[in-house]
Amino acid sequence: MSDLDPTDRRIMAATQAGLPLVTHPYAEIGAALDLPEAEVIDRIRAMMDRGVIRRIAVAPNHYALGMTANGMSVWDVDDAQASALGAQVGALDFVSHCYLRPRALPDWPYNLFAMLHGDSRDQVEALRQKLRDLLGDACRGSDILYSTRILKKTGMRLRDA
Repeated sequence: MSDLDPTDRRIMAATQAGLPLVTHPYAEIGAALDLPEAEVIDRIRAMMDRGVIRRIAVAPNHYALGMTANGMSVWDVDDAQASALGAQVGALDFVSHCYLRPRALPDWPYNLFAMLHGDSRDQVEALRQKLRDLLGDACRGSDILYSTRILKKTGMRLRDA
């Protein structure tokens, strides 16, 4: 956070809970911070270019959308193929997020994670089978961890320095 100047920090603080749901959100943020809309946009773009901000995205409530069966599928994938296969899995329209994580042997052999959503566990299991088919012989095992409740999801929050 040391490469954030005071204005960037103010923009981050003003947007960390989400963008305003208006036609011109950056203009509204700018008005609240006494900045022109173009400066807010330019500064956010510069923070993205520097990797301070990775993305701006919608975080839907899957339950409100009718997707009440949500499972994190976990996969033991050959390390030599995990990156390439992970990119393919992450590109699937039914995977909301996908990432590689280190194994925690001997108890946790899984290194590829993919979140699946459906309106029933049967639907999620069918999606899981599609992933299994895609992973093929590179997959040595898998499991799925079903959500039992919604936890409050938030992005990073700035602390007062």
